Amino acid sequence: MEELVEQAVQDYYGEEIAWCYGCGRLNEKGHHFRTGWLTPEEKTVTYYQPKPEHTAIPDFVYGGLLASFVDCHSTGSASLALHYKNGHELGDGTEPPRFVTGSLHVDFLQPTPQNVILKAIGMVEEIHPKKWKVLTEVYAGDIPCAKGEVVAVIMPATFLKNK
Repeated sequence: MEELVEQAVQDYYGEEIAWCYGCGRLNEKGHHFRTGWLTPEEKTVTYYQPKPEHTAIPDFVYGGLLASFVDCHSTGSASLALHYKNGHELGDGTEPPRFVTGSLHVDFLQPTPQNVILKAIGMVEEIHPKKWKVLTEVYAGDIPCAKGEVVAVIMPATFLKNK
């Protein structure tokens, strides 16, 4: 049975910023990670089924996919948390803020099996008005496979103007 996030923060990003290879809904070749609330306003969740091309060695997932999973889940989690803090809900007509990665640290706990749905669970902490820290744990079934810490930074308004 496939786990789903019915309402994901990435669904509400503006078209000009929805192209991330990991979580951008408009990137046809991307992973399309989708982040939503696991427990309302407390923990976040993203599910993903690794594909055969995400193999490190037979039957195990490539660590770069796990790092990308932690990264995108964490920036999406920060966006979700700030959107809620600002008094909004997903789908209320207000575009959520977009975050970029300030730092990414991932610890690989054990090899990650290939044919299991991955689940990222995040906990968000505001550390500065423009920076949020997200602690993310990745599970394959009930097996903890990786954990990470991301400092997510609110994307500057000038970002798109500098293209």
